[in-house]
Amino acid sequence: TQKQALNAVVFYVRETLGRELGDFSGFVGGHTHRRLPVVLTKAELKKLLETLDEGTRLMAQVAYGSGLRLMELLRLRVKDLDFERRLLIVRAGKGDKDRVSVLADRLIDPLQRHLEAIRTLWESDRSAGLNGVWLPEGLERKYPNAGKDWQWQWVFPSRETSLDPRTGIRRRHHVGDAAFQIAIKKAAERAKLNKRVTPHVLRHTFATHLLESGTDIRTVQDLLGHENLETTQIYLHTMKKPGAGVRSPLDSF
Repeated sequence: TQKQALNAVVFYVRETLGRELGDFSGFVGGHTHRRLPVVLTKAELKKLLETLDEGTRLMAQVAYGSGLRLMELLRLRVKDLDFERRLLIVRAGKGDKDRVSVLADRLIDPLQRHLEAIRTLWESDRSAGLNGVWLPEGLERKYPNAGKDWQWQWVFPSRETSLDPRTGIRRRHHVGDAAFQIAIKKAAERAKLNKRVTPHVLRHTFATHLLESGTDIRTVQDLLGHENLETTQIYLHTMKKPGAGVRSPLDSF
């Protein structure tokens, strides 16, 4: 943000006012302060999941079980679930990057039952002549009917159809981000958790629990899709016993 503002000022002074500003090599921008993420214990996570309804609970379990960002969860398509290999594929994640994450064994049966249920919804949409789901522009131009195919359907579709604001076409979108955020917030209140819980907390908890179980940090980095290891290292400070299990001196009395 600072660089963008500086470049705008420099452009205005140079191109509009016709003045040279000199050397900017000494310019130092402000530093961002990294805050420790909120992480749930396994007991807190269990309480949170128990207060959610069945559909939202499945979404939360997938988010936690695979370490997904909010929009990565909502934009999952049927073809991104590989049940046989126990893999979940994230398409066009942060930085427009694809990656592969784990798919929890205990979610195989619930997800397959869920897909059977939404397949009925998909079939009714096809019978009603509804337009297919949204596809990235390049794909939609190359395969104009692909949005009607089963493998491209959202894993978590919206209950109601809506008008696409960009095209004016009525189609079925995925679950709204605000709806899931509100559901998680209210569930945390019902569970009486003394932490500020958002969908992203599930991703933080996934990373921390993996490290606590002994998973290599570079493996966690790959699963989260972090470009730099430094980003993943922050979870070393949120572990149950940070610092290689150092005990407080108060416990030695």
